[in-house]
Amino acid sequence: MAAVCVTLAVCLLLTGGVVFLVNRVSSAFNEWSPPGASDVEPPVGTIQTPPHGELTGPPGRSDVSPVDEETAGTGQTGADEHPVPAASLPNAEWLDQVSESTGIPRRALEGYASAQLVLARELPACQLSWPTLAGIGYVETHHGTYAGGEIGPDGATTVDIIGIPLDGTNQTRAISDTDGGLYDGDAEWDRAIGPMQFIPETWEQWGDSLSDGDPDPHDIDDAALAAGRYLCADGRDLTAAADWESAVLDYNSSGVYVADVLAYAHAYADAA
Repeated sequence: MAAVCVTLAVCLLLTGGVVFLVNRVSSAFNEWSPPGASDVEPPVGTIQTPPHGELTGPPGRSDVSPVDEETAGTGQTGADEHPVPAASLPNAEWLDQVSESTGIPRRALEGYASAQLVLARELPACQLSWPTLAGIGYVETHHGTYAGGEIGPDGATTVDIIGIPLDGTNQTRAISDTDGGLYDGDAEWDRAIGPMQFIPETWEQWGDSLSDGDPDPHDIDDAALAAGRYLCADGRDLTAAADWESAVLDYNSSGVYVADVLAYAHAYADAA
């Protein structure tokens, strides 16, 4: 499969409640350092990352405790309109514990962990682990909290996260509209969408639904599952350093982006 950059080597920044995308391509991989302390309360999901020099490979696999069949249907996901198979759901106690230890909002974590459970059955050789998805989710949108919203009980962001037009300005690559404005509301240019920041054309190819409903890029369950499938493409084994780096570079072709995701993925795996 030809490499398709999900966010086109762009990264999200929040200014005045509006999502902006800026180019983050850099060859200075070893110049990255984790964010320092400040007087401003950190965004949700922020966690102290390990020193860059200590990161020599992908994060270790982090197991997910699935829900017991007997306790399924108790409203754990809040997604009553779109029931999810019990085998795809993480255990409530596991969610509580890992959410508290990592700082990842519980509903976001549920989406990342559910994707791991699904792909462990469907693509076991990929060995996708939720910390990688969480690292991407944090770097892209702070787990769906950019633009002032959050991920609601049903898995959808309470505020749609839509990037600026990819029109060649603001150091973006120009991408003319591919979806007639269906996903991003822009019939002239494409824009990155949802908590995992897919461009519409890529969502059309990889979008998938965890439930019986239509795939929704603004739903963390669907977006995390689609991101997992995308990372696992081409027969990758995400416990292998070369495959992990290749996968994340396909997601966003920036060395700085890879370093950011790697640091947060390690931090989340270690904290869990």
